[in-house]
Amino acid sequence: MRAVLTAVLATLTMLATVASSASAAPSQSSLPGGKANFVVSQGFLRAGSTQNWVRLGTYQFKAGGTVSANTYLWWQRNPEGRQKTGVVPDSSCATKAGGSSSRVRACDVLTAAGFTGAPDESRTGTYTVAGDVLSIRWKIAQTWTEKWRVKLSPDGKLAQLQFAGSSLATNGYGYGSNASLTTRRAMSSVRAFSGTLKQDLVSWAGNRIVKSDGQVFKQSSFRNCATTTWCLTYLQPSSPGACQKSGGCPNVGGGTKANVSSIQYYLVKVSNRDRRDTLWHWCTCLAMEAKQFCYSGNSHIKPLEQIIDDSGAFRGWVGAEASFYSGVRTKDMMAVFRVSDFR
Repeated sequence: MRAVLTAVLATLTMLATVASSASAAPSQSSLPGGKANFVVSQGFLRAGSTQNWVRLGTYQFKAGGTVSANTYLWWQRNPEGRQKTGVVPDSSCATKAGGSSSRVRACDVLTAAGFTGAPDESRTGTYTVAGDVLSIRWKIAQTWTEKWRVKLSPDGKLAQLQFAGSSLATNGYGYGSNASLTTRRAMSSVRAFSGTLKQDLVSWAGNRIVKSDGQVFKQSSFRNCATTTWCLTYLQPSSPGACQKSGGCPNVGGGTKANVSSIQYYLVKVSNRDRRDTLWHWCTCLAMEAKQFCYSGNSHIKPLEQIIDDSGAFRGWVGAEASFYSGVRTKDMMAVFRVSDFR
């Protein structure tokens, strides 16, 4: 009998230990889509307003119902100039002055001010998940709430946040997984990605809102740089809509005798420690009109955060555009967007 009682007590002790361990372990079920680490782009973009802003950064959710954010902010109330990344593509993927016109120009790649440093903002909040709806309330002096619908990828390795409303923002995109936010993929992996990446975008320019969905991003068209391996470049030979003479290139743009409508594209890593990349592009004819080799005017600067799934695979980016024009707010170009194979 004593042996039986001892065995029963041992079993009960073991079950209690398992139950205690289970309750102490963080539960994945309360996380949005079961995922903890997200990259998020959102903005206030409204036609007729010059108070627009865009934010780009990361959200980290904990099973207890708390969330923290680290974000970069670019605001028309405080317009900032472009910043050099310090990355200049080498001669394997770019050309110096007077060289071949089949490759992009060897220019110091630009990005949005502050993006090479620490995030502008850190905040904490609380969240709830009801069905597929994620609700967030940030603990700041101003009321700031967000709602997103959560959608899982078919393979279950990635969660998508579909913007459903906010007390401050008008648009947004987000993706999350359980991969660490320090996990990123090299540019060689980006170029080799075998899926189809498509861009969905909401942009503000000239006091108007423009939406674009499903534009294919041709990462395989970019060149790998041999020495500057953290850089990809692409000279798009021509563009049917951009870089025309009415768009700032009256002498050499598309539709003129010179008919130059090529676009210079640069895609570079910003940090080894996290998901930051950046995209920079501009019409070749703009530099020619200004008699410059590297264009210093109102080019497109687009900070990016890599989307990484549970297996650590690259799945695209969320991004923002914060291209401010010196002294003239109506000429600014701002946007939030995603480029992904899961939309």
